[in-house]
Amino acid sequence: MINFTPMARALMMQRVRAARTWRGDGIEKAQRRVLAWLTRRGAVTEYGRGRIVSTDDADVFRRAVPTVAYADIRPLVLRMIDGQSNILWPGKVRRYAQSSGTGDGRSKYIPISNDSLRLNHYRGATDAVAHYLALYPDSRMFSGKGFILGGSFANTLDRPAARGVKVGDLSANLIDDINPVVNLVRVPSKHVALMEDWTLKVPALVRAARGANVTNISGVPSWFMTVIKEVIKSVPGAETIHDVWPNLEVFFHGGISMAPYRDEYDRLCDGIRMRYQETYNASEGFFAVQDLREHDKGMLLLLDAGVFYEFVPLEHCDDPFPPSLTAWQVEAGKTYAMVITAANGLWRYRIGDTVCVTSTDPLRIAIAGRTAHYINAFGEEVMVHNTDAALAAACAATGAGVRDYTVAPVFADSGHRGRHQWLVEWNVPPRDLEDFAQRLDDALRSVNSDYDAKRSGNIFLDRLSITVAAPGLFERWLASTGKLGGQRKVPRLSNDRHIMDAITALGDAPESR
Repeated sequence: MINFTPMARALMMQRVRAARTWRGDGIEKAQRRVLAWLTRRGAVTEYGRGRIVSTDDADVFRRAVPTVAYADIRPLVLRMIDGQSNILWPGKVRRYAQSSGTGDGRSKYIPISNDSLRLNHYRGATDAVAHYLALYPDSRMFSGKGFILGGSFANTLDRPAARGVKVGDLSANLIDDINPVVNLVRVPSKHVALMEDWTLKVPALVRAARGANVTNISGVPSWFMTVIKEVIKSVPGAETIHDVWPNLEVFFHGGISMAPYRDEYDRLCDGIRMRYQETYNASEGFFAVQDLREHDKGMLLLLDAGVFYEFVPLEHCDDPFPPSLTAWQVEAGKTYAMVITAANGLWRYRIGDTVCVTSTDPLRIAIAGRTAHYINAFGEEVMVHNTDAALAAACAATGAGVRDYTVAPVFADSGHRGRHQWLVEWNVPPRDLEDFAQRLDDALRSVNSDYDAKRSGNIFLDRLSITVAAPGLFERWLASTGKLGGQRKVPRLSNDRHIMDAITALGDAPESR
């Protein structure tokens, strides 16, 4: 295949040059232009009439428009899915990204307008590649194909969407609407990429990709690890993925932290030839890309990609009317809850992420976590309300009673898939722990569509396990931390193993598999 990298680099360098203007007062200028464009469009919508005025003044905008969570706009989004126009964004929005994480239903549905596709999602992907090519002049990524791992249009809507409206994973929407020219430089085919049944999809992905000249891969680390292992297994004598794809040079990853998976990827890949580029690409928008070779310096916030950013100090993130800072007002080293206004019709929307500002000039951020306890180690976005509901259902079905619990991920290694480990102290233990674990897993799948997808076919995630905590174990751990009185609260969910390992180190217990 002809090496098109020099041509692609020449075309994409305009995006790198644009980013270089986001220095000093260029940060404020870029964001004011975005705000003016967004409010001019939003003023004519049903949501904006009488609320949004066309302005580039952040103070005017913040005084007029309240911050919202998904529950606040869910009825409006459902009307849009029913086919109504001019609700949150001008015209009819025909695409929606399904994602877990709300308290009033299994899933949230994030609008994907044509404007957000053009100005944000595809521009963000272009920026990720552009900055990579700028960092590595020796790249030949366009001498072969990109392997893009996507989801599907399976969804949990309890009603049919209007004719012409599509609801599914963000990646499915992006692949479905992608420029046909891009299909010439990627695998697999759209048909395979959008398959719903992962038990059929993974073998199809392996067949499509193992014989291709793959130079770059894009996706969520946990999902791609499974596929890479299957590709290696399918080729006799292959020990690493570079035995199959010798020209593979970069993994564009996002969605969850790469840190827990890096050691395993180092075993699966030739570390000399493999590079990793982080992206901040969520259902709500494409926000940041890695623009430095160092992985600990944060990602460059995309300031002209159809998103106006606000940052709420953590001490105010639970306030109903929180104060906020603009992109040109934040301080390096501080952590904030991020609020966005975007070209998909999200107005001062609390996305639930916290970010640490690693640099203010240019503005770089690192993902710090969520504003609430959660587990997203495998892309499952499990929240406390999910685990509480699942536990209540399993207890109701078995007559068991729980005194306390905490949950943490067990990360995949060379011999096992990842899973959730539950540490449970009982008031009334179940008669059959194995049966309880299965009921609990089934209940969690029923209340969280992303967890259900990762558990499908036992391909990406094994069934949860339960460790029985000795009576008083949580109390001993709380005492050891000095958290007394009103601070006597056990964190329900953790996205790493620090708390789980600290508690279990105080007492041994059998585990259910």
